[in-house]
Amino acid sequence: MNQVSMLLEPVRAFVEQVGAFLPRLALAVAVLVAGWLLAKVARFAVVKALRAVNFNVLTERAGMDAFLAQGGIESDTTDIFGLLIWWLVILAALIIAFNGLGLSSVTELLREVVLFVPKVIAALLILAFGAYFARFIGNTVLAYCRNIGIQDAALLGKLAQYAIVTFVVLIALDQVQIGGEIVRESFLIVLAGVVFALALAFGLGGQKWAAGRIERWWPEQGGKDER
Repeated sequence: MNQVSMLLEPVRAFVEQVGAFLPRLALAVAVLVAGWLLAKVARFAVVKALRAVNFNVLTERAGMDAFLAQGGIESDTTDIFGLLIWWLVILAALIIAFNGLGLSSVTELLREVVLFVPKVIAALLILAFGAYFARFIGNTVLAYCRNIGIQDAALLGKLAQYAIVTFVVLIALDQVQIGGEIVRESFLIVLAGVVFALALAFGLGGQKWAAGRIERWWPEQGGKDER
């Protein structure tokens, strides 16, 4: 009898573990189902709210939607925000579910991902408003230069726009902690190289070209100086 009890002891222990695990598994499944439903509601609410405040118009004018379309992405920026919110809720539900199952290693990994998603959302917001502001400044510079008679107004407007966009992209990359010092130092090196090349061009035989360019940009000023 004792031998039979000893043989059945591992089976009884296994059955007890399964009996203790099944309620936690059922609770984890219920949390995942509730999280999936909540994620769908949150995604729908966020997309509707953003479209209600014409955020999609801002991203369209900023050029972000066209950029996504060129990359083969059918969704616009507003839909991507909704998708990020969906994943944020799903990941939160997964953390609760795995934590209930006692899988601490998986929970820690998911927490790192959850902390990263808001950074991506903030970076997209920076890109959206920054690109819109850059286009606004570019159009302002273009209109001003045309009003005062500068012939290369379109070039100057694009330069102003791209300079702001570059600065905004650096801020967005820093927000998601991509590149960091390497990206900033590379940008400064490229900018220093461009400035150095322009200085050499003006200093080594570029005076006539520079004078002709200034004459094109400010013809009226040149006429006043001749008088």
